[in-house]
Amino acid sequence: MTDAWLIVPVAVPAMTAAMLVLAMRHSLAGQRILSAAATACQLAVAIGLYVGASDGEPRTYLLGNWPAPFGIVLVLDRLAATMLLLAGLLAVGVVLAAIGEWDKRGRHFHALFQFQLLGVNGAFLTGDLFNLFVFFEVLLIASYGLMLHGGGARRLKAGFHYVAINLIGSTVFLLAVGTIYAVTGTLNMADLAVKVPQVATADQALLAVGGLLLLTVFAIKSAMVPLHWWLPPTYGSTSPPAAALFAIMTKVGAYSIIRVYTLIFGSGAGPLSDLATPWILPAGMLTLVIGTIGVLASRRLLDLACHSLIASMGTLLIAIGLASAAGLAAALYYAVQSTIASAALFLLAGLLAPGRGGRAKFGWYQQHAELFAGFYFLLAIATVGMPPLAGFIGKLLILEAGRAASHATTIWPAVLITSLLLIVGFARSGIQIFWNRIELPQVSAVRPVPMLPTFVIAGMIATVAALGFFAGPVMDDMTATAEQLLSPQRYIATVLQPRETSSLTGE
Repeated sequence: MTDAWLIVPVAVPAMTAAMLVLAMRHSLAGQRILSAAATACQLAVAIGLYVGASDGEPRTYLLGNWPAPFGIVLVLDRLAATMLLLAGLLAVGVVLAAIGEWDKRGRHFHALFQFQLLGVNGAFLTGDLFNLFVFFEVLLIASYGLMLHGGGARRLKAGFHYVAINLIGSTVFLLAVGTIYAVTGTLNMADLAVKVPQVATADQALLAVGGLLLLTVFAIKSAMVPLHWWLPPTYGSTSPPAAALFAIMTKVGAYSIIRVYTLIFGSGAGPLSDLATPWILPAGMLTLVIGTIGVLASRRLLDLACHSLIASMGTLLIAIGLASAAGLAAALYYAVQSTIASAALFLLAGLLAPGRGGRAKFGWYQQHAELFAGFYFLLAIATVGMPPLAGFIGKLLILEAGRAASHATTIWPAVLITSLLLIVGFARSGIQIFWNRIELPQVSAVRPVPMLPTFVIAGMIATVAALGFFAGPVMDDMTATAEQLLSPQRYIATVLQPRETSSLTGE
């Protein structure tokens, strides 16, 4: 595998989005074909990059042939490859689920979808903080359009709040980047890992401020309490396929926390070592508790999906906050399965909502309630963390990592009690949706079940089940990824070493 392949996850969605806007804006069928093909291409490349990264050797691609730390560099390691693969899997499912129903409710869905993938993939691959900011802005601007796709007063109101909080986050991001650059003279993450331990004592406090400002930005992106309030109205108001894709956006925030606070402010950062660790663990516990309370208070399935996503982010942040190899490995495993399960739950909510609120138009709810009930049950046990699906294994791994890190007295009660309450919340919602269906009037004309979303949900559930069945080899990869993160010397050396510049031909 040549290093030039690293540009493909960024170049393909960028070119596809441009073609969709300029050449296919009047052909929905053409947009669907091109968008699906481009997304499948990105998944295929992500699989290849994941296989290539499994040897443990980081790879780089220098844009414009400018060497690091002066130029823009894309970096592929185990973590980036894992997140690219997750984004690719999710994107293929979402684009298929959107075809036929949701993508025709407004203009430019597929172009916005590709721009969103451009931002997500770029955030996972970039090797410097400024371009992390740039890709954040790309994915956020695309998400504004996707969030409002289809129109409606409720979406417009929620969209205003969503834009406002992210504009604040972008401003704080720029302040953080400017502060760090003023102290160190660089924004390349590998170069920062070298220079942060060497910062003069008089400048360490200012650099710490920059590092904590970054944590504030990432807390907004990952819906960390108390900066989580924007997520339920935003995700609960947008179309289900867009909400399913947005499930990866919170993981972009979690990825950024892992990347920055293991590489730049990790154990080798001298006086600034483990800068964010004292904040992440308690914030994760609070996020888990607030998300669980939201699940108990939810009246709509979309709201339940939103709050369960917040609760899962709390569980993920707890694992990250352990700052250990076992904790990071458990966090990565849990992140993969929870993202897929959350996306499937949003798509299921999109199928069930018409059955409850618009049954005069859609009759498939009453005719196929058993199928939907099976989907709901499996997604509920995956989200709650009950056997035999991967959610149970993920939470078990987090509990074990917490015990090994001497945090059992706080983590175990938080995770176990909230899991019990999540069971109550999902059970109550299931009773309201499925057991009360006899009260619904019968519909004479039954519209066929949308096949693509149904198959996508089934495929996502099968993926979560496979993650549980193959937990051993998957955890081996996650453990290797965590160990690579906690020993970043090879990453730093690969990015900063003098070498011949790359080209598109790989020569």
